[in-house]
Amino acid sequence: MSAPSGLPVLVELVRSGVVESTHTGSVVLLRPDGSVAEQLGAVDSPVFPRSANKPLQAVGLLDAGWQPADDKVLALATASHSGEPEHLAVVRRCLADAGLSEVALQCPAMPPLSSDAAAALLLAGRRPTPLTMNCSGKHAAMLACCVAGGEDIAGYLAAGSAVQRAIRATIERLADEPVRHVAVDGCGAPQHALTLSGLARAFGVLATAGGNEGRTADAMCAYPCLVGGSGREVTALLAGIPGLIVKDGAEGVYAAALPDGSAVAVKIADGAMRAAVVALVAGLRRLGVRADVLDRLGTAPVLGGGVPVGVLRPVGG
Repeated sequence: MSAPSGLPVLVELVRSGVVESTHTGSVVLLRPDGSVAEQLGAVDSPVFPRSANKPLQAVGLLDAGWQPADDKVLALATASHSGEPEHLAVVRRCLADAGLSEVALQCPAMPPLSSDAAAALLLAGRRPTPLTMNCSGKHAAMLACCVAGGEDIAGYLAAGSAVQRAIRATIERLADEPVRHVAVDGCGAPQHALTLSGLARAFGVLATAGGNEGRTADAMCAYPCLVGGSGREVTALLAGIPGLIVKDGAEGVYAAALPDGSAVAVKIADGAMRAAVVALVAGLRRLGVRADVLDRLGTAPVLGGGVPVGVLRPVGG
C-alpha cells in the first residue's frame, strides 16, 4: 500500500504561539445509519488498523465457537493490555481453561507497556515473556478457540488456519467490505487492512448489535482497565463515556462508536499516538459528545524544562 499524498493537517503543536509542527492524517465520522457525516483525507484507502482490529477479532473468535468463561476473559481478548498483575492473571486463566499454559503462546516476548509493571519485572530479576506482551490476551483467546474446535494449536497464527479464516470472515462482515491486504502484525498474528470508513462501520455495528457483537461491547464497557490499563487513554475513554466502544491501534489509529451507532475512526499519517488521541476527541465532540474525559484528553501539554510551554491541539481548536 502506498501512502496517499496531500492529507489534511489534523493536529498541530503550538509552542509560545508558534505552530512548531503538524500531524496530517484522515478521519471519518459516521451517522447512526452508517452514512458519512464528515470526512477528511483518504478515508476510503486501506490502512492497517493494528490493535484497533482486536474487538473485531474477538467477535470472530466467538463466531467460530469460542466460549470464554466470563466477560473478563473476553475483555482481555480485545486488549492491548499494560501487563499489570490482573491482566496476566486473566490471560493465564484463559489458557488454563483450555488446558494450556503460557508456553503455547507464540507472540514475542516483550516487556509490559506499564512502566511500573516493567520495573517490577526487572526488580524481581525476571525477563519479559510472551505473557507480558500486550497482545497475549488475544493470543490466548485464539489458542482457546483452536482447542474448542479441535484444531492444531501449533498453527494458530497461520492465515489459512480455521481460526484465522473465521476471524477474517467476521471482520469483512462487520466492516461491510473485503479485507484489502493481509500482513503479519507485530505480535505475529495476521493483520487485516480495511478502509477507515470500513473500520468505523465495524465499530458502529459493535456498539449497536446484539449477539456476539453485543457481548464483546458489553465486556469492554464492563472492564475498561482490562482493555488498556492504569493511566491509559483508552481506559479513561471507556470509563468516562457510558456505552462508548473504543480501541487504540499502533501507528496512530483510533476507532470509537457510541450506543446509537455513530462512529469515528482516525489515522495519523506519521503514526503519532498522542496526536491520534487529540484527533479522536475532536471527532467525538463533532458527534455531539460532551464528557469530562474529553476535556482532559482534548489537548496534550508540551513540556519545556518540566513545565507546560505549549500544547498539541486539533486544528482550529
